Amino acid sequence: QVQLVESGGGLVQAGGSLRLSCAASGRTFSIYTLGWFRQAPGKEREFVAAVKASGRTTNYADSVKDRFTVSRDNAKNTVYLQMNTLKPEDTAVYYCVAGIRFGVQANEYTYWGQGTQVTVSS
Repeated sequence: QVQLVESGGGLVQAGGSLRLSCAASGRTFSIYTLGWFRQAPGKEREFVAAVKASGRTTNYADSVKDRFTVSRDNAKNTVYLQMNTLKPEDTAVYYCVAGIRFGVQANEYTYWGQGTQVTVSS
């Protein structure tokens, strides 16, 4: 069992940066792929980024590539999402996820956090 708690969301101007953190409980944290999804009002939940258990392999949605960086610290049971050059279209609730598979579909992830709001003003 893994429990995930996100933090770091907030309001930022376009072009600014935010770093999201996700603290996980559970002794098997290090075996899971960790990632981030987001959901904007009226839109479906979408994949943002994921990092494999080793921390060496990552995957990003095309819309955030070269702007966002996902990383993890297995010693601290924490995964991060550094978001730079934010755009108004990045406004959404961001969810931390954990799962066995290294995928881009929401149903591939077993554990979800409660979400943190990110709002980017123009």
